Amino acid sequence: MYLSLLKSLNRLHPRAWDFLQLARMDKPIGIYLLLWPTLVALWIAAEGQPSLSHVLIFTFGVVLTRAGGCAINDFADRKVDGQVKRTDQRPLATGKVSAKEALILFAVLMGAAFLLVLCTNATTVWLSFGALALAACYPFMKRYTYYPQVVLGAAYSWGILMTFTAQNGELPATAWLLYIANLLWTVGYDTYYAMTDRDDDLKIGVKSTAILFGDADRVIILTLQGLSLGCLLLAGARFNLGGWFHLGLAVAAACFAWEFWYTRDRDRMKCFKAFLHNHWAGLAIFVGVVLDLSLIHI
Repeated sequence: MYLSLLKSLNRLHPRAWDFLQLARMDKPIGIYLLLWPTLVALWIAAEGQPSLSHVLIFTFGVVLTRAGGCAINDFADRKVDGQVKRTDQRPLATGKVSAKEALILFAVLMGAAFLLVLCTNATTVWLSFGALALAACYPFMKRYTYYPQVVLGAAYSWGILMTFTAQNGELPATAWLLYIANLLWTVGYDTYYAMTDRDDDLKIGVKSTAILFGDADRVIILTLQGLSLGCLLLAGARFNLGGWFHLGLAVAAACFAWEFWYTRDRDRMKCFKAFLHNHWAGLAIFVGVVLDLSLIHI
């Protein structure tokens, strides 16, 4: 139904579907993986009572920045996507969208996101330039370093810091625990994602943590996920979170254990499904935080 709705937009413009695919709106997994930790931070910063305006600002901000990030990513990869099985049908790879159009879409989407940030405060506005810089440089990192997933983690975690400044006007030191936890989690699940392309990436010279970690990939991913949960436990203690929060962490831990077991033969499609499965871990933690903080106000 969701895809049918998106495709129906072609009635408004014959190329609408091409640009929706470029912004990866047909694949919302990236939105979920960015949204859950951002909302977790917002709920914690607001002590369980975020304003509707902040919820809307950060939800739509997530959608816009992720879409913009996909556009600049495909621009950076336009010469190699056609050589990778998973990406050879992307709009830039097939020529349905030009490089110039991709840059324009990136600018428009990031500009729209910036307008949302202007509805917050000066500190958050200044922080947003960090988010822009990370989003713009991440796609090019895979040509120079085996740690592009770390840059992605930094970008995907930046909204966590912005929720605290938007809500309270300042950035408490404890917020960095949430930032580090999400960065570690992102490196883990994006390594699963990179494992699906490892054979093709080796041929074309693209770098990733999947290549760097080699046969230790799954063990390192599980370790990163465990460290992420450890940081969340510390943050939970600092923010006085209780049973529901810890239940959410337990569900996330079960998700991570299943992913480790499921990818034991390193089949590329199983690795991709393990990547997708991280959405449920993020959702479980978010639900745990919401329930835990809601009980305080009953």
